Amino acid sequence: MSEGFTPESLGAKLEVVPGEHQRLRQGVLGLLDISAATMANIGPAMSFYFGFGYLAFTAGLASPLTIIAAGVAILFLGNTLSEFTKVLPSTGGFISFIGKTFGGRAAVTTAILTGAGYIAAMASVIAIVGGFFQMILQNYNVAGLKSVPWIIWVLIFLAFAAFMMIRGISISTKLAGFFFAFEMVIMVLVSVLTLIKFHSHINFQPFEPKNITGGFKGLAAGFPLAIYLFIGWENSAALAEETDNPRKNVPKAVFASIIVMLVAYTFFAYSTVVGFKGNNTALSSAAIPFLSVAKEVFAVALFFAFLAGMTSTLGALIAGTNSQARLIFNAGREGLLPSAIGKVHSTRRTPVTALFTFLGLGLAIIGIWGLGHIIGGHATSGSMSALTMFVESSTFGTILLLLVYGLSNLALPFYYKRHHAEMYNPIRHAVLPVLGILWILVPLYYLAKPGQTAPFSWYPYLALAVVILAVIYASVLVKRDPAIGDRVGSIVADE
Repeated sequence: MSEGFTPESLGAKLEVVPGEHQRLRQGVLGLLDISAATMANIGPAMSFYFGFGYLAFTAGLASPLTIIAAGVAILFLGNTLSEFTKVLPSTGGFISFIGKTFGGRAAVTTAILTGAGYIAAMASVIAIVGGFFQMILQNYNVAGLKSVPWIIWVLIFLAFAAFMMIRGISISTKLAGFFFAFEMVIMVLVSVLTLIKFHSHINFQPFEPKNITGGFKGLAAGFPLAIYLFIGWENSAALAEETDNPRKNVPKAVFASIIVMLVAYTFFAYSTVVGFKGNNTALSSAAIPFLSVAKEVFAVALFFAFLAGMTSTLGALIAGTNSQARLIFNAGREGLLPSAIGKVHSTRRTPVTALFTFLGLGLAIIGIWGLGHIIGGHATSGSMSALTMFVESSTFGTILLLLVYGLSNLALPFYYKRHHAEMYNPIRHAVLPVLGILWILVPLYYLAKPGQTAPFSWYPYLALAVVILAVIYASVLVKRDPAIGDRVGSIVADE
């Protein structure tokens, strides 16, 4: 028997990768699948509906420029994710990349920050699924249903989404992709009809920097929300293990998704400005500007725009949970988080425990948020609406995710210098990551700056508390289990 196949050497390999037997179903997704899932996770209708009004309020008629600036920032991040995936495709995504670079403590800390950030962001999506459906019922005055609390609809749609995700990654990804295709077709049609109807107001003012309200300050103020429009762009990395040829397809999906969303958002923003005839006061005061424009264009267009918003929230819920739950699943599989999270269904090969943990914690956040509003009353925002929950929870989640994005950019040059020096490129592996860090500092500043109203004024301190607790937990865990650093990223997607 050769040395490579002795029982002793085989046992040593199994000891290094204790979660190897908990593999997801490999190679069942193609490039189109993960690209559609990524864009469904972004949820263009959902994100644009609830975000563009504030962008118009901060940047004025030239608010499309805020979106373009955010898209450029995300492209820098896309470079980092793509470069890591080319050499280390992993379901752990940023957790594996940062851990492989800076060690076990950094990996565990990143796992907690990533999990907390995505769960907080997904809690906002969970809430808006029910809230938006309630909005549709109220808009069309559906008797007997319009007064049903939005949390009831949340539970119904959440049960449907969970059932589809448990059935398998292939069917749930295709469903999310269908939802995404529907919302995009509707939004493009409404935007085209808007430009046709209000063609006399078509001009280049939305792309002229002089029309940004407050100059750079106005553009930067809306920058955090513009960044949030793209959250989910990294979806495909967590699907690497289930993707055919992940080293090539994941980078392609990342850049394709970012570019498509950048072009789409810019087009939607421009047509919405035109639809308001360049009246920024009316635009920034509208609850959901795109729906207001759809109503002006055609009554049927409004109905389909509502449907697009509904499919968008469902698609984002399914695609987002699918990918983000896999991050904490992998962390459990490799021992960074409790091992129970790192289990797969024996036949469907889906991370059932991680999915339920992810969604359960998201629901818990909604419950705590609701309790806080009941106790605190107007000390918080004074509103128990799903839209309020969406804004507040997504804002906090974005802070944590920006920290993770920053760490991943910082890690890239060190990782390539240490592990792939022969492939090191100063532009891709140093200059672009540094530019990515600089772009991230802008939204971080505006999310953490003093003088904001509650609960936003609490978030920097809450985020700092999460970081401190994560570091303490990581230090204790690594001291008890020094082999964690070796297990990080040990389960490679295509091996």
